[in-house]
Amino acid sequence: MPKYLRFAFIFCLFTYGIHAQEKFTLSGTLTDEKNNETLIGVNILVKGTKSFAVTNEYGFYSLTLPAATYDIEFSYLGYETQVQKIDLTQNQKLNIQLKEKGELLEEVVVTSNDTKSNIRKPEISVNKLTTATIKQMPVVLGEVDIIKSLLFLPGVTNAGEGQSGFNVRGGGADQNLILLDEATIYNSSHLFGFFSVFNPDAIKDLKLYKGGIPSRFGGRVSSVLDIYQKEGNSKGFHMNGGIGLISSRLMAEGPIQKGKGSFVVAGRGSYAHLFLKLSNNDNSAYFYDLNTKINYKFNKNNTVFVSGYFGRDVFDINQSFTNTYGNATLNLRWNHLYSDKLFSNLSLIYSDYYYGLNLDFVGFNWDSGIKNYNLKYDFRHYLTDKIKLFYGVNGMYYDFNPGTIEPSRSDSGINYRQLEKKFAFEPALYLSAEQKIGDRLNIEYGFRYSWFYRLGSSTLNLYANNNPVTFDNELKIYEKATPIGTKYYGSNKIMADYNNLEPRLALSYELTSKSSIKLGYNRMVQYLQLVSNTASPTPLDVWTPSDQYIKPQIADQIALGYFSNLNDDNYSLEVETFYKKVKNRMDYIDGADLIANEAIEQVILNGEMRSYGLEVLFRKNTGNWTGWIAYTLSKSEQRTPGRAQGETGINNGQWYRSGYDKRHNLALTSTYKYSKKWSFGANFVLQTGQPVTYPNGQYTYLGITVPSYGTRNENTLPLYHHLDVSATLTPKQTSKKWSGEWVFSIYNLYGRKNAASISFRQNQDSGQNEAVRLSIFGLVPSVTYNFKF
Repeated sequence: MPKYLRFAFIFCLFTYGIHAQEKFTLSGTLTDEKNNETLIGVNILVKGTKSFAVTNEYGFYSLTLPAATYDIEFSYLGYETQVQKIDLTQNQKLNIQLKEKGELLEEVVVTSNDTKSNIRKPEISVNKLTTATIKQMPVVLGEVDIIKSLLFLPGVTNAGEGQSGFNVRGGGADQNLILLDEATIYNSSHLFGFFSVFNPDAIKDLKLYKGGIPSRFGGRVSSVLDIYQKEGNSKGFHMNGGIGLISSRLMAEGPIQKGKGSFVVAGRGSYAHLFLKLSNNDNSAYFYDLNTKINYKFNKNNTVFVSGYFGRDVFDINQSFTNTYGNATLNLRWNHLYSDKLFSNLSLIYSDYYYGLNLDFVGFNWDSGIKNYNLKYDFRHYLTDKIKLFYGVNGMYYDFNPGTIEPSRSDSGINYRQLEKKFAFEPALYLSAEQKIGDRLNIEYGFRYSWFYRLGSSTLNLYANNNPVTFDNELKIYEKATPIGTKYYGSNKIMADYNNLEPRLALSYELTSKSSIKLGYNRMVQYLQLVSNTASPTPLDVWTPSDQYIKPQIADQIALGYFSNLNDDNYSLEVETFYKKVKNRMDYIDGADLIANEAIEQVILNGEMRSYGLEVLFRKNTGNWTGWIAYTLSKSEQRTPGRAQGETGINNGQWYRSGYDKRHNLALTSTYKYSKKWSFGANFVLQTGQPVTYPNGQYTYLGITVPSYGTRNENTLPLYHHLDVSATLTPKQTSKKWSGEWVFSIYNLYGRKNAASISFRQNQDSGQNEAVRLSIFGLVPSVTYNFKF
């Protein structure tokens, strides 16, 4: 047994022995009284003590306390707080149903469930979204967008107007791990970024980890977005949905067997393309998706879940250009309670991202994608009132399809071509402990150990000096190397392998009952690389595994923060500073050809990136008017130095701004409840423009004018900002079975023409060079009707 495992095991036994006194365990599940839906993140406080617990992703909690009589408080945002007096003289089960106190149809707010637990819990750089204001936040084209709501949090930006991908603390969109019921989502956008793939009606809970990432997560170096779907109403059948200008949605939920099992099915689709058909326009662009989930509780110790997602986008121009892409996931889970102290979850998960393209005007079809199969087993061990253990294992198998090209017409002159498939296996194990030391210090510490195996069957190119990229000393440019041979690896033969220890640490020290300081450190390793030379997550992006030439990214991040609850918790303040450094960040040589490239290593160099900054989040938590202000001051840059003396590297080996560097980022969001009928919302965002590279001159060669460029990303798009407003009308309910609301919104109220890009061209009339700004949205009004029955 490795030394670090032996030490952790002995330490846990030692700690357990210290606290093995006359104590008993109180455990149970927290659910919604109305629909029996389990509640994530409910705070369980033992009044008059420093002991507390928080329900896990399945609503389960466990507290071990000395024998005594206690007042136990159960509190959750949007629900009535309950206090139960417990005479704890033996192990007890206590399942609690909380009653919702919010208005009907209010479903999503970005806030912590209870600010007290934020002070105590060793959790840093984390933002939670639970069911109750995203639906009230004004959005483009009236379509509620969970991903875009993240952009109003500190440290989170996007790649530009109309993009649903997001960047965290200066990292790329490919560095975010996005999980839907534990299944990986590889592309989070619909309609090339105008909407996200997440139907808000089907979503139960969201949590964004920007740092201090728990040991159970791995595979990305920037952040983890952990999303769980609703489980369905096990008490009665209900439906809800919404009708908008661009898309509509409908969800049905009900019991399989009352009190024991339930189902939920949610569908969504856009129909703007139908109006184009009516106007004899052959172009179309639309999306649809389907969320499903069922669960059944066999007994008090065993529950089974089956959940899935399927979504597709279709983009068609005159039937000569057709693009289809989307995600599909399936997850089979088994929750088992071994005892009132040991909770387990076994999951079998399938994820698939498909991309298909038909270019009839040139006569070929293209398809690519990535699939993965994941088996994971997680345990939560509530040892004592002072220490909890979290441990588990998982193994993920990848099937990469870089692309298949086939002729769509007999006269196209294009031959069938299958780019060689790639395979990989990524197993991992983790162990972490959450421990209370004294009255003020709470700490979570542990590690993740990961392996990665690039597998055959594949052919490996061999190069002189093992360098797939050469450097021309005379022209001072990088060029593709010519292979000197190849080596074939048979099915499941190991072509390359890596292993990494990923330590994690987070701690919270209470300065007072209302304030604390927190520290977090994590190392993350990313073995999958996204091949893309754009700053935004386009669906044409191709994933590829690490191998002999493409190294895994390794990130080290440290964060320090101050957290405070003010004026009886009516206000809260969070201030964090962070520093992150990533090794082996892929960079591309000038003129890199990435699409359908079977030797991608010939255009890639391994560099590094770093980001650092200050984040401030100030919130008003109570009253008719609530909201928050988020500000981030940060810098993100990367560097790819020469590999040997004489090589220039990229940008002469100097640090340059990454494509995700936005020095200033200010976001404000607020909601005002004017009356029972009317409520209002407003958002404002102001960001430094996206880094770009403009031409700094031109020259003429053989009668052709060719632009010349300076260093990478030395220019900046104009300042990005817009103001959005909304009004929600809830008519008087005339039926006990039916309720509805009207949501009126205006995106970009003052019609700001934000630059998605700026291109340069020569004016045909004057012959003068000119810059052309591309703006996607001006002022966009919308109306949506939401209903429940």
